Amino acid sequence: MVLADWAMWLGHCDPAPHLRGVYDSDGGFRAIIAAHQGAVPLVASCAANIGGKRVQQPQRGDIGVIGSPINIHRQFGAIHDGSGWLVRMHGGFGRMTARTLAAWRI
Repeated sequence: MVLADWAMWLGHCDPAPHLRGVYDSDGGFRAIIAAHQGAVPLVASCAANIGGKRVQQPQRGDIGVIGSPINIHRQFGAIHDGSGWLVRMHGGFGRMTARTLAAWRI
């Protein structure tokens, strides 16, 4: 939900209201990702709700999915800070170096 929260902080309406309150565990989260066949299709549908455009060269403020193209349980929503990807970790945000699977300008 961090990408949806970021979008709202930028002034967009909630791109993922249909996901809020739907899960309360890691297992529930993983089930949603699996139902969408990965994080990329899920984030793509949410980004489309607010007019997000797919980009090849992410810039500061863009959102993306990084990680494994084949293991949907190793895909992460991330925010680009202009030089790399930030993901929410325990205790805050941290930099993660991983393959960019998709990125959107919102």
